[in-house]
Amino acid sequence: MTGRRRRAPERRARRTGAVAGGAAVVVAGAVAAAFAFWPGGDGEPTGAGTSTAARSGTSPGAQPSPTRSYPLSQAPRTIPAVREHTPARGPGWRPASGARVVVRDDSLADEGRLIAGELKLTYAGRTGAEDGDVELGLDHGSAGPESYTLTVRNRRVTITAPAEAGVFYGTRTLKQEVHGGGTAPEGVVNDRPAKEQRGFMLDIARKHFTADWIEDRVRELGDLKFNQLGLHFSDDQGFRIESDTHPEIVSKEHLSKAEVRRIIDLAASRHINVVPEIDSPGHLGAVIAAHPDLQLFNVSGAATRGAVDISKPAAANLVDDLLNEYADLFPGPYWHLGGDEYQALTVSNPAASFPQLAAAARTRYGPGAGVADLATGWLNDRAAVVHGHDRTARAWNDGFFRGGQVKADADLQVAYWTGKEIGARLPVEYLSEGRKVINYNDEYLYYVLGEPQTFVYPTGQRIYEQWTPLVLRGSTAVSAKYDSQILGGSFAVWCDLSAAQTQGQVAAGIRMPLRATVQKLWDPRKPALSWADFKALANRLD
Repeated sequence: MTGRRRRAPERRARRTGAVAGGAAVVVAGAVAAAFAFWPGGDGEPTGAGTSTAARSGTSPGAQPSPTRSYPLSQAPRTIPAVREHTPARGPGWRPASGARVVVRDDSLADEGRLIAGELKLTYAGRTGAEDGDVELGLDHGSAGPESYTLTVRNRRVTITAPAEAGVFYGTRTLKQEVHGGGTAPEGVVNDRPAKEQRGFMLDIARKHFTADWIEDRVRELGDLKFNQLGLHFSDDQGFRIESDTHPEIVSKEHLSKAEVRRIIDLAASRHINVVPEIDSPGHLGAVIAAHPDLQLFNVSGAATRGAVDISKPAAANLVDDLLNEYADLFPGPYWHLGGDEYQALTVSNPAASFPQLAAAARTRYGPGAGVADLATGWLNDRAAVVHGHDRTARAWNDGFFRGGQVKADADLQVAYWTGKEIGARLPVEYLSEGRKVINYNDEYLYYVLGEPQTFVYPTGQRIYEQWTPLVLRGSTAVSAKYDSQILGGSFAVWCDLSAAQTQGQVAAGIRMPLRATVQKLWDPRKPALSWADFKALANRLD
């Protein structure tokens, strides 16, 4: 490699003794010259101990320059913050002309091509690293699959991890480090997430979002090390994904399956699982509009909004058709079954108001069974369908009921969002049963368009300063002994008043809450930065 030698402005050193921290001794009256090396850029290496005479070809008897040294590096400033950084002395690294991305394993080609394109480097495959390069490799150790090690040393960057996901997260850290002409600091980053599920859920049923907008969010989520995108695509206001088995239920504004596949493929390239949700047996108004015979009516003949009559086998058959159809579209490991706010269970006497449900419960589960048992059986039956496709199922916490003869499937994960429902159960009730829980706390993590009822738009500052994954309900944390059962959390956008904000306003409104949420899911420690500094960092990195 060749380049032009660049010399920093000369300055006269003050009369001092040895500089603390291992810096070079500065002699009174001597002139110190500093050099910067950027691979393939403006300078050539001038490592410690290389004198000006040696570099310029002057005679050995000429006066040598002082020994080159660097201060200890500082930890990189990223979102989320890295968990560990071992400092070192050296120039660090930044992208330069002629630098490349190379891989040790062919399976890392996608990660390599992505970061090469982002940093305007050449992707060179398995050709071996040289000065100035970024090298990606798999190191099958005992650490988790999302952990990684990023080393800046000897004028190159090495990112290794036990799995492709960890390597990808290492490239996200590198991308942030060098953003806007910055430098990846010398030293070693060892990083890993605190929580295995780091999600963003989007209600596309009440409001149609374009595929391009969703793809932009996928890119944003990937750079922030989120690993789940939830799509709630069926509700009373709309059914928003093309269907082959039941095209009659699909809203005019919807995503085609081709668009969904494009979103899923983009998400997979960012190691993000897309989690579909068809909420039932409530929130099925769009389905009922095309199938009014499935509507739930009370004893007086009044329709129950959004609810199907779960005593009718045809209701189960239709929902199962959809679950089976979309299991082929969504390949990820998780499925959200909903289960919340079934209006038959919000009245004072469900058996008296809906005698057909009470009769069906007794027929199936015995004389002591009630409407809640029938609803739990419905949830278990839907869970069995998605389990048949090798999916892990979750449901909203108000779809789980205490008492009764029928218990919710033990493998169902609890998506805990509220403590305001009738017969509300504290989070500890689920945790003490040994259930796994995902935190959707509506006090902090719910962005509800139009701020209906008591909802207000959440702020990044409140999440950053007050919320942790242990805060499942309200502002009170559960005991730390349950930490391992809380799999993670998800920030959610709900579109109750869909016209209240445009797509652009939603993107702007959730920007800082997303960054605060992932910071708290990735790093369990109290943030080192103040909110003002964290916000300034986010502004610099965007």
